[in-house]
Amino acid sequence: MCRSRQTLGAMSIDGPVSGASHDVERILRSLPGWFGIESSLLEYVNDADVFPTFVATVGSQVAAFVTVREHFPQAWEVHCIAVHAESRNRGLGRALLRHVELWLARRGVLFLQVKTMAAASPSPEYAQTRAFYKAVGYVPLEEFPLLWGPELPVLQLVKAVKNGA
Repeated sequence: MCRSRQTLGAMSIDGPVSGASHDVERILRSLPGWFGIESSLLEYVNDADVFPTFVATVGSQVAAFVTVREHFPQAWEVHCIAVHAESRNRGLGRALLRHVELWLARRGVLFLQVKTMAAASPSPEYAQTRAFYKAVGYVPLEEFPLLWGPELPVLQLVKAVKNGA
């Protein structure tokens, strides 16, 4: 896959990159409210070396990442996205998604979906997550009360990806 790089002030975005699993693990471990299930955390770490992964670097430190997954040539999924706890609320997640959406649009992708915890979950962290996706243009598509188990209701959101995203 063709790599892309974007520099935005003190931040740069690169990807897809290989060998990011160490940084992915460090970022995920800084967010136990979102990634507190060890087996899931380790799966996301391993998946960073399997699926296309993009990183946002501030200074010399990787501060955020997003891993995307192709389901069909025109429909992909945000598999995992996270911003290190010390770097949240600075626009890194928004910039990463925008970069990936443009990268996907150049490849003819039409839709990008993401799954997260539904509002039926009492988690304040996932309320923040749902608000983030809404702010960057994702819309709810469907809820799956049992997809991840009875205690983890899932909300699927989708966004149309177009040239110029």
